Amino acid sequence: MKLYISQNADETQKIAAEIAFGLKAGDVVALGGGLGAGKTAFVRGVAAALGAEEVVTSPTFTILNEYHGENLNIYHFDAYRIENGGEAEREWLDEYLFGDGVCLVEWAENIAALLPEACIKIQISADPSKGENYREIKVC
Repeated sequence: MKLYISQNADETQKIAAEIAFGLKAGDVVALGGGLGAGKTAFVRGVAAALGAEEVVTSPTFTILNEYHGENLNIYHFDAYRIENGGEAEREWLDEYLFGDGVCLVEWAENIAALLPEACIKIQISADPSKGENYREIKVC
């Protein structure tokens, strides 16, 4: 496990960029953390580091946003509204999770049974006692 400390969204994006440089086609990143923890800010950092020019927004209602990096496609999922990912979800998710891009999944715990065992797990936690924007980012 590696622990990063972020004091603001810009730092979260820089940490994400550092991690992005190690990502390759087929990687799945499972992002956990409460509402407002910084999951989408993390995805912004990854997308920018991989050369995506699209504006990164949370795919809460669309479930999936696609971004096009210089050498990799980036698939940004929000599984918040998917409960107990079942067979219906598996059919269309597998195309992405086992595809040729990089998948970043917010609220990954909702579809944990569908994710590959080798996915990269990132937990983002706030600690208001250390500051409004303080975040601990744990990478496993």
